Amino acid sequence: MFTLKKSLGQHFLKDESISERIVAVLQAHPFSRLLEVGPGGGALTKYLLNIPSIEFKVVEIDKEKIDFLSTTFPALQGHILEGSILEIPCPFQEKFTVIGNFPYNISTQIVFRIIEWRTHVETMIGMFQKEVAQRICASPGSKEYGILSVLTQAYYKTEYLFDVDEQAFNPPPKVKSGVIRFTYLGNPFGIAKHEKFQKLVKAAFGQRRKQLRNPLKPYFDPAVLKEDIFTKRAEQLSVQDFVDLLNMMR
Repeated sequence: MFTLKKSLGQHFLKDESISERIVAVLQAHPFSRLLEVGPGGGALTKYLLNIPSIEFKVVEIDKEKIDFLSTTFPALQGHILEGSILEIPCPFQEKFTVIGNFPYNISTQIVFRIIEWRTHVETMIGMFQKEVAQRICASPGSKEYGILSVLTQAYYKTEYLFDVDEQAFNPPPKVKSGVIRFTYLGNPFGIAKHEKFQKLVKAAFGQRRKQLRNPLKPYFDPAVLKEDIFTKRAEQLSVQDFVDLLNMMR
């Protein structure tokens, strides 16, 4: 078998009904190529292998789990990418879908990776710590709304699908989990420079309790900082508001 490694944030899904539910949600949208992130003990993998007529790959960093998966699921041989999703190159040249019970210690970094690959990733079904899932899907004005919300929703429709109880995992994490879906929208806000947009959003939420003219002062001319929008706080702005700010930056 295999061992659990806390250093990799491993909590393996053991509830078959949750695995089946996640795969059912995945299949609600047609796809031709699929990447599973962190398959671990194969709780989702064994169902994903039964989906017909798709090109399927998994990415796993733990050599012990790779050996286990290769032995347990011979059909995976030649389709396992050894490494971290944060470091491997984009696994497909064409559009693909991502699924995973994501390690909570790198889950926000995985979101940024999906955004980086956005023109390729058309759908993502992911399990996150519930609080992180709520932040990704949050609306302006809520306490959960922040950097992850804005940067994700600039390119994806985000949907919180359902909760997952701690007891669905081995070992049980100390937090509840949530499954969410990303659906790629393209570039509906016409963002020309993503890196500049990301820099703006991170600066705005760096002092989220203060009026925007404080954290954003270095990026705008003094005359522009007199606009009414700079009297608001970051959490009050929609994605469109942030794009409007982007277009006024130096």
